[in-house]
Amino acid sequence: MLLPLQESDIVANNAAALSNKLLQMANGCVYDEDKQPVIIHDAKLDKIQEIIETSCGNPLLIFYWFKHDLKRLKERFPSGVELKSSREIKDWNEGKIDLMFAHPASSGHGLNLQFGGHIIIWFSLTWSLELYQQANARLYRQGQQESVIIHHLVAEGTIDERVMKALEDKKTGQDRMIEAVKARVKALKGGDRNDG
Repeated sequence: MLLPLQESDIVANNAAALSNKLLQMANGCVYDEDKQPVIIHDAKLDKIQEIIETSCGNPLLIFYWFKHDLKRLKERFPSGVELKSSREIKDWNEGKIDLMFAHPASSGHGLNLQFGGHIIIWFSLTWSLELYQQANARLYRQGQQESVIIHHLVAEGTIDERVMKALEDKKTGQDRMIEAVKARVKALKGGDRNDG
């Protein structure tokens, strides 16, 4: 059961727990000390409603992180389907699902969703660049016929902004490392030709 905003103690015993609590708060619902979800706001749900209304009937893939995020998404958008099995994948790719909820950790490598839609909404963000990139690659992959649109629901003045910056910084670092490796491999190959 989701509880409305009331006086509750929110406890975070370490940095990881604090990060999770801050992410939950940005999403609009946080677990209290009794592990009960307490609703704070519906801003992100309202934004999803707006995106649905302006998406011209295109299917939407929504990534969430916390269980209470999924529960609130299902309550607000009862026609939405949770990605649980190959059945949902098949239905999505056949255009039978207009709104699908997926956890980025369960929609990683090899999952083909590019035939069912081209719009992603990140309701909940992840610190993991790998999960972020792999989740986006479910639609942005070979066989996709449309430009992929990725919406990030970022609550202003919250940890969401730090997560987006961290993902950008990690990608920049990863890209630089890949370029350095490519340059080194190219130099080694050039050196091998000169030695022979």
